[in-house]
Amino acid sequence: MNPVGAHGVSPRRWFAGALATVLVLTGCGGDPQPSPTPTATGQPTAAADARDQLAALAAAAQDRTLTAIYTYRADNRERSVSLTIAPDRSWRVDVPDLALGGTVDISIVRNEIGLFQCALPSADESMTPNCVKIGGPDADVPASIDPKVQRALVTVRHVLTDPGAPLSVSAAPPLPGAKGACFAVETTTASVNAALDVGFYCYSADGTLTAARFDYGELLLAGPTGPAPASVAMPGPVTDDKPLGMAAPPNPTPTVTGSAEPTT
Repeated sequence: MNPVGAHGVSPRRWFAGALATVLVLTGCGGDPQPSPTPTATGQPTAAADARDQLAALAAAAQDRTLTAIYTYRADNRERSVSLTIAPDRSWRVDVPDLALGGTVDISIVRNEIGLFQCALPSADESMTPNCVKIGGPDADVPASIDPKVQRALVTVRHVLTDPGAPLSVSAAPPLPGAKGACFAVETTTASVNAALDVGFYCYSADGTLTAARFDYGELLLAGPTGPAPASVAMPGPVTDDKPLGMAAPPNPTPTVTGSAEPTT
């Protein structure tokens, strides 16, 4: 028996209706169509259409497998972020120069065993790659070690497809360089799901995230996507080390040595 969502509609039937909305609004193409014209009842109908369209695109993203490179702009810096989503539902997001104050490359990896943070060698740190388990397969990355960028690429999809999630969605103008349809997403309650970032999301018709913008940075698809491997490989062995934080480690307190008293 299908579960029933918060609005009394089964997710299967809700997604079917949402997908039909996408086909009408996007014409199955990658370019966004003009936002719906509000009816005599006003904006709520247009907002409902936008939410259905975004939900259908996010549902397509849940079935999407790919490799992709994104340009990530944050903290007055530009990085190339790599994404892999495999058919077995494992995924990996590599972010350079982010951990420990922007000195260590890291990877967030999810597979059937769990969620991992992996430290990678970088221009600033020569190290042997290693991974630390930070949760189960359905866990969110703890806030203290969260690079955030993986949320828009992977984990937000289950929030955008949840008809009971407290979201406000509206059609938005395309972000610079983005293809597909763009949406402004806000929350309607003070409680925000850890996987969701309020901001702008742009998707192509096949469910590929093409751009996103948040208060901490923005993502832009840097080129064509590629095929995914059957499963995501771990960058290194799993160890008992502690995960790396995002903040720079404190500077060691210098040892002050006084002058020796002269002897008489």
